[in-house]
Amino acid sequence: MEIEKYTLQSIRQQLIDNNLQAKAIIQDILSYRGSIKELEALNEAGRAKLSALRKNIDRLNDWARDSSDPALSKEVDIQREQFSKVLQAFRKANVTSMLEIEKANREELMAITGESDLRQRHSSTIHNRGSLVTQENNVTEKMLAISRHLSETTQKSAITLETLVASSQDVQATREELQNTAGTISQSGKLLKKYGRRECTDKILLFFAFAFFLACVFYIVQKRLF
Repeated sequence: MEIEKYTLQSIRQQLIDNNLQAKAIIQDILSYRGSIKELEALNEAGRAKLSALRKNIDRLNDWARDSSDPALSKEVDIQREQFSKVLQAFRKANVTSMLEIEKANREELMAITGESDLRQRHSSTIHNRGSLVTQENNVTEKMLAISRHLSETTQKSAITLETLVASSQDVQATREELQNTAGTISQSGKLLKKYGRRECTDKILLFFAFAFFLACVFYIVQKRLF
């Protein structure tokens, strides 16, 4: 029992740690204004924390299902809701950061276009424009990739929630069946007690009838002999 408590406590602690770390990464993404490559590194770290958080919730769900503890099942539901909020915040942070980076790139492109010394720096400007256009295309591709990944994550979360609902329904059906069985056992016990009392009464009546019979035999024998 001590090992089980320690394991459950460890799962809860991991939920807290991964949740806080995921939120910290979301804040870093919101405030980040660097290169796309470095932003992708933050996204990888965020996705890893979200995956770890989902696994912790699944482990907690396994505990709730095995123990049939209503309080633990409610805790799983709360963790699911919190995970959904963190996932939405992660998606929103990525979109916001991507838009800000794209906006900065456009402003830089417009600033280069408006420079007065275009002739002297013509070749450099063309190179910078091509680099910015390439970087802008990369931003768009990264945003599409992140959107696809977030869509897959949302689908997996929906499947997990459906599994949780199905498990809860199975637990409820099992509980109702056990209650019906308990009621049947209780009724059977009452009937057995009733039949037991009736059997005892029948034995007493038989005893008195037999005693009365013996008394009659004794009386008849006594009358004939004397």
